[in-house]
Formats: sequence, structure tokens, C-alpha cells
Amino acid sequence: MSVGLWERAAAWVFKAVTGVLFALFRLLSPRRDDVSRNRVPPVSNPLLLLSATQLAKKIRRREVSSVEVVQAYIDRIQEVNPLVNAVVKDRFDAALQEAAQVDKLIEEETDGEEVLEDRLPLLGVPLSVKDYFSLQGMPLTTGVVSRQGVVSAVDSPPVAFLKRAGTIPLGVTNVPELCMWAESHNHLYGITKNPYDLERTPGGSSGGEACLIAAAGAVIGMGSDIGGSIRIPSFCCGTFGHKTTPGVVSSDDTYPPCSGRRREYNSIGPICRYAEDLLPMLKIMAGPNAHMLSLNTKVDLKKLRFFTIPDDGGSSMTSPVCKDLIDIQRKVVERLETDLGVKVQEVRFPELRYSFNIWETYMGLPDTEGKPPQPFVELMGEPGRPVWPLWELLKWMLGKSEHTMTTIGMALFDKFKSKPSSFAIQQKEKLQKEMEDMLGNDGVILYPPHPRVAPKHHHLLFRVYDVGYTGIINILGLPVTQCPLGLGEEGLPLGVQVVAGKMQDHLTLEVALYLEKTFGGWRDPGTKKTSDHSSPNL
Repeated sequence: MSVGLWERAAAWVFKAVTGVLFALFRLLSPRRDDVSRNRVPPVSNPLLLLSATQLAKKIRRREVSSVEVVQAYIDRIQEVNPLVNAVVKDRFDAALQEAAQVDKLIEEETDGEEVLEDRLPLLGVPLSVKDYFSLQGMPLTTGVVSRQGVVSAVDSPPVAFLKRAGTIPLGVTNVPELCMWAESHNHLYGITKNPYDLERTPGGSSGGEACLIAAAGAVIGMGSDIGGSIRIPSFCCGTFGHKTTPGVVSSDDTYPPCSGRRREYNSIGPICRYAEDLLPMLKIMAGPNAHMLSLNTKVDLKKLRFFTIPDDGGSSMTSPVCKDLIDIQRKVVERLETDLGVKVQEVRFPELRYSFNIWETYMGLPDTEGKPPQPFVELMGEPGRPVWPLWELLKWMLGKSEHTMTTIGMALFDKFKSKPSSFAIQQKEKLQKEMEDMLGNDGVILYPPHPRVAPKHHHLLFRVYDVGYTGIINILGLPVTQCPLGLGEEGLPLGVQVVAGKMQDHLTLEVALYLEKTFGGWRDPGTKKTSDHSSPNL
């Protein structure tokens, strides 16, 4: 059977099976009768509407105290967290003590504001931390029940760099079990909900981070991304998220550790409510590796070459891109051409149809020394013995398993997976060359982050292949910034991925600033429920 016939047959079987299962799931899902409070309340404290950069400046100038800022965010978390379940462990008392020390330091500072800014650029600004990074004295569980009680003894490097820059961590945020799914749900802390619609997912694995930032419970945070774990949550929650060129920001002292070829494709980066915070955050998080990126280079958007890719070419396994996302990407193209006088070229790559298969294949490859990735059954059982996935599946069916269905499914797939696909490897190598040749050091691509706006809880179980829209960028090793573009017809965030060549992160960050100015950036989820993307800010 030819590749084309096999692909169509497999797609038909997949869609038939998932269609039946999805129909049963929807039939058995409980109905919500009361939708009168299906989102978080609006922001009332004006301090919560300032960027981290603006807050740091006001704190340095004594226009507001760090204690006031930290308390404002604590109050907001206490207001929204019972609704969204984003923060799984707080450190409010310690944060207030650290804020008081910041205010005392500023009071006693004699060298001037500029010296303070250079030494501690984010002094006194609150920070949230994903339950994946070590944060000294705080849990490091990634939602695994057997890791309950595990406490970090050190800070992971990007956390340490941000703390040295003056930030004050408020707590850790929720993730999917083992950070390997696009829905932030586990049996240790429960499920995190989207602030724009509590029946929707905030995405994963950095779902708690993006949710909290979107709900104005934090202004800056940090995520990891091996298949879309920064970008999918940022898209679902209407925040900015940057997947850095791999190998720049350290992933040491994180859990689960990346092994096999996966370490090459995992990226650490900032998640922010405001685009102007992305660049200073990335400079700090990269530490001694910041010189690898041209972050201080001035970017003239009029001299860039812009490309737009409307979809993955019509893969038979992914959902078609919805009208809202097609329309908003078209509006971005129109604005770029009108405002900058550039020509945005529409391009297509047939290899994108196999994005999920490429990502899946490369996730299972061994590293350069031949060592394969650590099996899921071991990660699920740590710090104890490996689990038996078939036994866990039986327990899950009886409501007795400590693991989610997605994690059990991944363990089963991991255990019984076939050999790596040579076809997928060939497609990736071809796509890599085509993309790199096209992008060079001055090219930027616009690409949908997902085929649909934020899905309802657990619906992604039946649309697994849709994560190929983000996962393929990991395998290509390219930097990408997820940018919010207002709200769609359902009152949910719209967005676009802005992709550049390797080590050209500064290009996507500059485009993010332009898109925020043009389309308005983040929207308060408590005050906006209707479509607004047809009237971008001018």
C-alpha cells in the first residue's frame, strides 16, 4: 500500500474511533446549568495593570512600595485562585518579608536609580514559577502523587537569575502530570481552568503559569516547552510566551529531566502579560548565555522578510483551522503590509502535514551517545518503583489510579511503540533545510498556534494531532513568540506564532511589540466576553 493510501486509511480509522469516543464523552459529561459566573472577576487594582518593567521603575522611584505591589498580587490570587486553581502552593508570608527588605534597600540606596536598575532590573516585582523548576523550599512534584512531599533544596538556574535580579516568587503553579500534556490536570492538585471561560482549558504544560498571568494574579512567569508547553497555554490564555532557541536558557534542576534526544528540543522561556517584559526577562533568564542571542541589536521591521503559512497543508489527522484564526492571521498580514510597506509572502510546506508524526518520532530517539529517553513508567513511579501501565489502566477504569488517563496512555504508547519512522525523519530533514534557507537571519513566519481556540476540558484527548502545530517548531529548533491578538466570536483569545531562524529571537520579540501595539495585546478576562478582533487598536 502506498504512503498516500495508508495515510488516508489510518486517518479514516482514527477519526472514526475518536469520533465515537468523543460523542460518548460529551454525552456522559456533566452539564453546567449555572453559567452566570463562568470567568474570573475584572481587575480592580490599577497596580495589576502595569507591566513588570513599569512596576520596577515605580518601586525604584519610591512611587509605590514593593510591599504594596506584592500585597496587591496576593489579594488577586486569593480572589481568582478558588475559581481557576492555578497556584498549588504559595509563599505569601515569605514574599511579603522579602518585599519589606526590598523597600528598606531602596530607602538606604545612595548610588542612584540608574545603578539600582542596572544591578537589580526587576527589584521588588512579583514572579510566579511553574511546578517544573526547582524553587528552594517549595514543592517539585509536576503533579505526580508519589512525589508529594518532595521539596526543592536549590533554585534552578533561571529561577536563581530572576531572584538575583530582584524578583519575588509568590508560589508555584499547576501543570499536567509529568508536564507531558496540553491540559493542566493531575490527581495531586486537580485541574486548572481558563480565566476567560472556566469550562475551557488553559492549556499545558505551563497552564498554571499562563492562567495566573492572564487572570492578573501574576505579571511575569516562566515556562518550559518541548511540544508547545509555553505557546499553547499562552495562546489559550491570551498572554505572550516565548520559546527560546534551544540550549540558551538552562534546564538544570528541573523535573522531569529531559533525556534522550528530548533535551535538544526542550526550551525555557518567559511568559508575560505585556510584550515589553519579554526581552528583559529573557536577558536575565539566559544568564551567562545571553550573549548567544543578539538581544541588544536594533530591529527595523521594515527590513525584515515576512512569510505567512495559513495551515499545515490539510493534514487528514488534524482539525481544520477555525475561521477566527484564519481571519485574524489575515488581518495581521494586512496590517504589516499597510503599516510597514512590506510584502508578506504566503508559503506552504507539504512536510507540515506530518508535523505530529515528526515530533512523535524525534521524542523517542536516543541521544548522540545512544541513550534512549527515560521510560514514562519510571518517571510515573519515582521516587519509587516503575509502574505497570496495563495495571494502572485497569485501576483507572475502577477509579483507583493515582495517574491521569493521558499519562497512562503515554506510558502504554511508550512501552509498545514501533520503531522510529524513517519517513518522518526524511520529511523533517527536508523541512529543516527549506525553512532555514527561507528564514536566514532576517526572515519571520506567521503560523497558527493551534487549529481551534481554547478547547473545553479534556476535548484535546480526541484531538491529539493538533499539537503538531507547535511541536514541529521544537523539532526544527527555531525560536518562536506566541502573541495574543484580541478575542474571537466566543470571547476567547486569538493569537499567532511568530517564528524566526535559530538565534534570531530578537526578531520575534520585536514583532511581538508591534502586534501588541496594533492589536491591543492582553484583555482583562473579567470584562470582555464578545468578539473584538475586527477593531484592533490603531
